[in-house]
Amino acid sequence: MIITRRLASLLLCCLVFLAGACDSVRADQITSVEPVVKNGQLYLDADIDLDIDGELRMAAEKGVPLYFTADLEIVTDRWWWFDKVLVDHQHTWRLSYNVLTRQWRVGTGDLNMPAATFDDAMAYVRHIRGWVVASIDVLEPGVDYRGRLRLRLDTSRLPRPFRIDSFNSTTWSVVTPWKDFSFSISQPTPDPQ
Repeated sequence: MIITRRLASLLLCCLVFLAGACDSVRADQITSVEPVVKNGQLYLDADIDLDIDGELRMAAEKGVPLYFTADLEIVTDRWWWFDKVLVDHQHTWRLSYNVLTRQWRVGTGDLNMPAATFDDAMAYVRHIRGWVVASIDVLEPGVDYRGRLRLRLDTSRLPRPFRIDSFNSTTWSVVTPWKDFSFSISQPTPDPQ
């Protein structure tokens, strides 16, 4: 009887642990990817369902800069060899909070934009608009191209103490699964004269 009670309590503890582990699983994903051609360039628009909370958000609110990197690959099929990689591009955003001025900043390249709240700053990362990924000179009209996109927290750019913590905690391992998409470009129409 005592063994049965201990076994039942052990089983109950395991179920509680598993239920807590299932709640912590992230549902982060890329919901849409849209390649757009204009002005001789291939642009990419994407929407990402990304939830940042808990320890990661608290660290950002204390002034730790967060770096999010979008990885993009565009390939075309080759029947005689491996697929040809046309675009292998990355884009990084830096989210930072100045504790003294109480202002969020989102930086990409040389451009820094202010944001009122953490969620406003994350909107730049969650809604990618007008990302120039390639010149259409590298693309042929009528050919099917396959691409894939993901977004991740770039832990290699974190301050050193947080890099060590990122190895030990799943809170710091934010990454979406790869989102596959396909597209082709049409023949440009000649200008009427």
